[in-house]
Amino acid sequence: MARINMSDVLELSVPERVRLAQAIWDSVESSAEAIPVTKAEREELDRRWEAYQRDPEAGFSWAEVKAELLGRQ
Repeated sequence: MARINMSDVLELSVPERVRLAQAIWDSVESSAEAIPVTKAEREELDRRWEAYQRDPEAGFSWAEVKAELLGRQ
């Protein structure tokens, strides 16, 4: 595997760095099964899923969260 120096990355334009970050994320996402989930993480996921199943309306929609976050700017 070729090594990339951080100084080389920082010489890229912002749009190029964003594309690089997206490409890296896409490569990680396509191998998600290779990322182990700990017992504690699995238990937390199960707890949250069960809570959602009991009351799907208890949380907030992405639109509500996004509006709240953008309103803080």
